[in-house]
Amino acid sequence: MSETRYMNPYLAGVLLGLLLLVTIYITGRGLGASGAIKSFTVAGVEAVAPRHAQSAKFYREYAAEHPAGGPLKNWLVFEIVGVLIGAFLSGLVAGRLKLVTEKGPRIASRTRLIAAFIGGILWGIGSQLGRGCTSGAALSGMAVMATGGILTMLGIFAGAYAFAYFFRKLWI
Repeated sequence: MSETRYMNPYLAGVLLGLLLLVTIYITGRGLGASGAIKSFTVAGVEAVAPRHAQSAKFYREYAAEHPAGGPLKNWLVFEIVGVLIGAFLSGLVAGRLKLVTEKGPRIASRTRLIAAFIGGILWGIGSQLGRGCTSGAALSGMAVMATGGILTMLGIFAGAYAFAYFFRKLWI
């Protein structure tokens, strides 16, 4: 069995930093994924329950912030579409385009998928409570030396190290 090769993490970090720099220069703000998810959610509610979208304060305020063409014209939506296309092309080029559940030897595939689903739900809730996801709050915040971004990144790593101790036996 051959070892899976990935991009050098230092090169990937430099490229991500350059992308962030260009994004801030062109758009005046950093990267972020949760804003796109919010745009998809608002567009979905507007399509399914337009009266609710007009009567609820959250949806009215979001629509007022994005009047030109609706929530799907938000540039963050195009960012996420680009990320999905880029991930697909990267997997295709590297020969890793397979439907496989990556897991450790001590966890069943079903448990891994349930844990990933729950983690995704918690990420979504946390990104809204924290007013941004890891890329928006921490990465972009640190890029402009914002105290909130630095504290967010410290919190992310502290939480990850704390929880890793309890879940490590599932992966090794």
